[in-house]
Formats: sequence, C-alpha cells, structure tokens
Amino acid sequence: MESYGDLIAADDVLLFVNAAITSTGQREFHSDADEQRLSLDFLHAYMLGNYRDLYAGILALDINDHNAVLIIRHLLETTREATAEQRRSEGRLIEGRLAMLPPQRVYRLFGALRRARVNNRRTRAIMRDWLSARPDPALDAVKYRGGLKRALRHAHLVPANDELATFVFAPRTRARYETPLLETWRRAHYEQGALYGLPYTAAEGFAARHGIPRTVFLERMAPRMTRLETLRLQESASRHGATGVRADLAGMPLTRLAAYVLSMPVADRLRRRAELTRALDSAAARVAGRHRGTWGTVTAVLDDSFSASGSGHKRRRPLAVALACHHLLAALAGSYTGLWTSGRTDALLTHPYGPTPLGRRILDALDTAPSRLVIVSDGWDNAPPGLAAEVLRLWRTRIDPGRGTSIVHLNPVYDAADFDVRRLSPSVPTAGIRDAEDLPALVELAQFAEGRTGLAELTAYMESRALRMTHGRRPEEAR
Repeated sequence: MESYGDLIAADDVLLFVNAAITSTGQREFHSDADEQRLSLDFLHAYMLGNYRDLYAGILALDINDHNAVLIIRHLLETTREATAEQRRSEGRLIEGRLAMLPPQRVYRLFGALRRARVNNRRTRAIMRDWLSARPDPALDAVKYRGGLKRALRHAHLVPANDELATFVFAPRTRARYETPLLETWRRAHYEQGALYGLPYTAAEGFAARHGIPRTVFLERMAPRMTRLETLRLQESASRHGATGVRADLAGMPLTRLAAYVLSMPVADRLRRRAELTRALDSAAARVAGRHRGTWGTVTAVLDDSFSASGSGHKRRRPLAVALACHHLLAALAGSYTGLWTSGRTDALLTHPYGPTPLGRRILDALDTAPSRLVIVSDGWDNAPPGLAAEVLRLWRTRIDPGRGTSIVHLNPVYDAADFDVRRLSPSVPTAGIRDAEDLPALVELAQFAEGRTGLAELTAYMESRALRMTHGRRPEEAR
C-alpha cells in the first residue's frame, strides 16, 4: 500500500513532467513570457528541493530541450547537496541526455555554467567526456568556435591536437592547416569559392564580407545546407529569386512537417495536396513503426479554435501538434475518425478559427463507440464553458464506469497560473505534449495519472526509460 506522501510525490512528478514537456518559458496564447518563466522556475526549485532523485530521473522522459538543460544546470550547480550515489546516478543521466541535445544548446549550457562559476570536478568531467565524444571536432571548431573555446578554458582542457588548439585560440596565426575543413575556413577569408565548402552558418558571414549577392549565395550553398536550414530558408530564398533552395520533405520529422504545412498559404496547400499528404502520412508511418494499425478503433477530438494560433514565439504550434497527431493516430489505428472542433473535414486546410466547442465534439466522438478517445486541445472549453467536463464526468460515472473506452487528453500548452497543463476533467488523465512523435509514450505515461497510481509504478517506469537512454537506445517509436 502506497503512503499518502508517495501519492502526493507521484502527483508532483506528473505535474512537473507536464510542465517540462510543454513550457519553454516563452509567451503562450493565454500567458506572457514572464508568467511562464516564473511559474517554470518555481517548479524546478520545488522539485530539486523535495525530490532530487526523481528530478534527475525526469531527464530520461520526453521533456523538451529547454527544461532538460535547466535540470542539468541545476543538478551541477548543487553538486555539494548530492550524495556520492546520487552523483553517480545523475552523471549517467546527464551524459545520456547531453548526447541527445543539439550541440548549440550544449555549448550555451556550458557558457551558462561558466558565467555562474560552476566549475566543480564533476562539471569539468562531464564537459570533458561530451567534448571528447564529438564525432567531428573540426566541424565544431568552425561552427561553434566561441562556445568551444569558452568550454575548453572553463574545464581546463586542451584540444586533441596542436592544429585544432591553434585554430580555436589563434586561428589566423597559422599559414596552412592540414585538416581540410580548417584549411577551407582559412582560404575563405580571401577566396570566395572556398566559403561554399563551409557549413552554412559559417559561410554566411564570409558571404557578407565578400559582398556576394544573397541570391547567388543561397543557390550555391543549397547542397551544403542541412534539412532544417533548407526548410527555414526556403521562403527567404524564394523572395530573393533563388530557386534551387527547396526542402526535401522525405524524412522530415512529423511535427516539424506539420508546422511547415500550416505556414503555407491555402492556395499552395491545395496545389501541393498530394505531395504534402503523402509526406505527412509517410512521416506518421515512420513514427508508428511496427505498431501501425494495432490501436483498434480510435477517435480523436482535435482543437483548431482561435487559441490554436499560439503566440508570436510559438506561431500555430498547438495546431501543428494537433495536425501531426491526426496523421499519427490514423497510422496507429485500425479504424480512425478525426473530429476537428471547427467541424472541418479537410485536415490539410485547417487553420485557427472560432471558439472551442469541445463538449459537443466529445459527444460526437463517443457516438462512434471508439476503443480509444484521444483529445488534443489546450483545454479552454468555452462553447459552452464546462460542457466537456460534464460530458466526461457522466460518461465515466454513469455510462462507462468499467472504462471500456480509454480516454486521454493531450495538451500542448502550459498554463502558468495553475503550474500545469489545463485539464478537462478529474476523471480523465491529462498529459502535456510538445511533439506528436511523443504521443505513444505520453499515452503510456498518462495512465499513471488515472486512478491515482502510486509512486512505485511511476518510479519503475522512469527507471526503465533511464536504462534505455543510458544504454544508448532511444525510446521505441511507438508502444
């Protein structure tokens, strides 16, 4: 039997996980950036002070990079408060999570630790191990030279060879480099053609220095751009008349692809309907993996109300998550029905508009007799207010007390005022979601919020995820 304290701890962990998945400290539709940051900072301090072991273990869950970095920083800043066993366990989790983070975030983290004067032996060892594991030190030296130099100085480290050390600390003092990329960087100072052998972020500065027209630069750099750089610059290139910069939709992550689709004018979506639909379905099938078609009869209620427009920092992000979930659930289900709050039936043309009649759409969804009902919404039920909560309460207590229909609410927006994502009903589990790719794992996690599951089961789940991460295996594509 779990103690009351264990039940409270489990609830606290789930509350924090929801925040760590959805909030990035940026403005949302219903709250500004200051509210988001204050709320998130309080939760981090509360978890670190009361549940240090669980706080560290959350690094193994599908939280966003912003909160992963905050957890790592707080753990390293408070090394003296940890026991020897905690330091060992935290070190493995930190190492595993750093390997999953984009390198620019890691270098920014190292810079924050330097500014905070966090320079204990554990921090230096973690920095040393991460830097030594980088697959291409020369690329890091060219692309992130400032961050790399600060990290090396802070951790009292020396680059792997003299040539790399010279490049990092005094790059213009060498007449020639043997490493091809470093030599390309040197020649790019006086030879225009050389800059096209550099990464885009490094080449851009040289192009401006040489006065190369933007159109010419983008056309010639297109083969060197990463997929995300191409996606980000495609519209800019089109405005400048550079036609060779075109994003390859094959292999693009599902949620990012959905956001790209929603950024397009309706006329372009109509013109490219077959291509975009095929790309979304293919991305969803990759995420579903071997679990494709195994979820039985699934109905989704998807929020495309005006609040799904997000904010200036997260433009259309809630709607992009809903669209990506729509395609993923269709791939996972044996039989699928998607219901948008607006009543639209063409998902590709969806856009944020109108109120949020969640209660009515949930009634429509339950009429389809699904084995699973998934609700993707920010939880602001307002047409009429409170109807969704009452429908779900009556369904759980009067119509389906045996829980023949599994219901879960996935919320992509953090509610700073309540220190949690907004919930529809106490009778239905709610989990925060940032990327649709995490949906299967979040549906699994949401079960711990149903029926007040205790701390032991939740801790065992977190330990299994930690074991998977620290052994170099990413979570399964779907469960």
